[in-house]
Amino acid sequence: MAFISLLEILYLIILTIIIGYIFSGFIRRPATEHEIYEKIFNWGDFKTSIIVAAPAVILHELGHKFSAILFGLDAVLHIFWEGLGLAIFLKLINSPFLIIAPAYVSISGQATAFQGFITAFSGPLVNLILFLGAWIATERIRLTRNQAIILYLTKQINLLLFIFNMIPIPPLDGFKVFTSLFRIIF
Repeated sequence: MAFISLLEILYLIILTIIIGYIFSGFIRRPATEHEIYEKIFNWGDFKTSIIVAAPAVILHELGHKFSAILFGLDAVLHIFWEGLGLAIFLKLINSPFLIIAPAYVSISGQATAFQGFITAFSGPLVNLILFLGAWIATERIRLTRNQAIILYLTKQINLLLFIFNMIPIPPLDGFKVFTSLFRIIF
């Protein structure tokens, strides 16, 4: 089995574009005077959303995939079309909140409880690492205003994704993490 298939690469491109679009209403960079009047689509917000949100979501899913592969399991990235559709719908109606479940990784093979724990936790762990990296960078590196804004947004979205995904209710990662941990201990 290939480490990553052509279909998965296509899915990653699609996810990047759609995530950029969805988050462009929620993640905004400081607007120029001219851009204040752009209501329908703002290219700058779209690019900022891709820089901030796409890595948070895509690297999270790839964390699951690659950890499963390292354990010898088959792992395939899928777009969750219904989740993407709901997120796009909420954006189109100018919803004040966002629900996004754009992708998942199907894992097959016999995993031990420890392997299940690591595989389930690896996605949220990616978000925690991205949060900590952005936090450390904002504290220790002299940044331009735009860099500081990008890293601030990166911190916020990754912390939110980490906390949300660790809620121990199905189908969230937290449920799988705590279920596997329970199997390890007992």
